[in-house]
Formats: sequence, C-alpha cells, structure tokens
Amino acid sequence: MTLQFKVPDMACSACSKTITNAIKEIDADAQVNADPKTKLVQVETQAPETRVKEAVSSAGYTVA
Repeated sequence: MTLQFKVPDMACSACSKTITNAIKEIDADAQVNADPKTKLVQVETQAPETRVKEAVSSAGYTVA
C-alpha cells in the first residue's frame, strides 16, 4: 500500500533520515521517500497507516 502525507517540521536531510529509520523500524521492507523540500513523505509499506504515522510522531515530527 502506498501512503503519502505531509511532515511540516521536516527541515533537512537528517530529518528525512530520522523519519525513514522510524518507519523502517516497524516495516524493514518499506520503501520511503522523505523530501525535506516539499515536506512530503511517500511510503510503500505493508504496515497500517496509523502505525506509520505513529512511528513518525514518536520520532518527534508532526504528521499533517
């Protein structure tokens, strides 16, 4: 399943790496594209959307 959401407080490549790592902790096979310029995160995952968003929130980022 493909998910896409905004993370308004993602500011740099370190932020995108942190978000990617948080998502991969719940689904190691997830394909993650976190773009700090557009503030968009696209995820191809088998994990439920709520779990993915919770992982990003737990990493300290706001999911819009």
